[in-house]
Amino acid sequence: MASGVRRLGTFLRQQLLDVLRLLDATPAPRGAERTAAHRLRAWCADRWPHVEWQVVEHGPAGGSLIATHGAGPLLYSHLDTSLDDGGAHNPLVTGNAAPVAPLAVDGDVVTGFGLGVARGPAAAALVAFAEAGAGRLLLAGSGTHRRAGGTTGLEAYADSYPLPRSAIVAKCGPPTLLWHEPGAFYLTVTVTGRSGAAMAAESATPPGGVVAQAGVVLEELARWRTDYLAADARTGQTGRACGIGAISGGWPDKPDLLPAQLRIDLYVVAGDRVEPTALASELADRLRARCAKSALRDCAVEVEAEPVAAAAATPADAPVVTAARAAWLDEFGAQPPPVTGWTGSTDGVVLRAHGVETVRLGPQAKPAADDPRRDALSLGQLTAYARVYRRLLTELPA
Repeated sequence: MASGVRRLGTFLRQQLLDVLRLLDATPAPRGAERTAAHRLRAWCADRWPHVEWQVVEHGPAGGSLIATHGAGPLLYSHLDTSLDDGGAHNPLVTGNAAPVAPLAVDGDVVTGFGLGVARGPAAAALVAFAEAGAGRLLLAGSGTHRRAGGTTGLEAYADSYPLPRSAIVAKCGPPTLLWHEPGAFYLTVTVTGRSGAAMAAESATPPGGVVAQAGVVLEELARWRTDYLAADARTGQTGRACGIGAISGGWPDKPDLLPAQLRIDLYVVAGDRVEPTALASELADRLRARCAKSALRDCAVEVEAEPVAAAAATPADAPVVTAARAAWLDEFGAQPPPVTGWTGSTDGVVLRAHGVETVRLGPQAKPAADDPRRDALSLGQLTAYARVYRRLLTELPA
């Protein structure tokens, strides 16, 4: 590596660490990023005063950081994290209510909360934009999937600003270039019987309460999931996925009451064109048939679908894809490897729905060895992607 490139890498590395430390110091849960966005705007205005940094507010407390260097593509990432460090619901997912340790650096590895989603690539995007002197930047609020999540930062931006022809999504992902992303939706399964009292099991329908028969529903959902995945069309770069994310029923503060309703929430990914409502109807019929042969025979079964976004692809020969391939080859010394069955869905599908040709690329994060709530990233890798983002901002037309 030439000495000039090494010096540039060292310079970018330090700037990345500065941004990461700032992000780590300010919580940015989904829909409540406004404080973090304003703090980041003030810091950027002091660091790069030649750029006009702005905050676009949305919803009760949402906020996004935006900036423009004139014509050029949009470089997109988001401010919010999947979990809220210290949030009341986090232990339900992580099983750990202890405080999360702050950002740490050990040689080439940086470790911290929310680095994978999405502070690491967001920092790389911010530094790349500031150094490029071209293009547009959007670090959006409400960029993570959340049901009934209200207006997202990207939607608020698209309502107020014209979108360019092309965009680069800076997100962690596979070690390759993505121009095709799957869609996603939520399914809610409810099984409703009759409530009762724990001291009189026969008072409920079914006897003992509907939650006691959850295994019947879960077993059928497991069989359905196997069939759903087996029917994967493996369209382009993408595939299917499905998982149960939540199970609920009853009142924890009063478990002497047997609940009338069992609720199971699923997250479903489809790289091919799947109609969520039709899939929900098919699943409901299947669950009803299974429950009819069990103690749940007198219960009502419903399945509702809540779409997030449909699968979408950018043509593989689009200018943004061609430019990204060339930048990847120059940075990493080889063509981006092929990928199939990718199941991660981001706001890239939303940009494509607006007619914006979009690619996604970014570093690979992994859970920290000492605490899976924290992510570990290579600073060298993060710096390399910052160079790729910067190049695409300067080479692609608006």
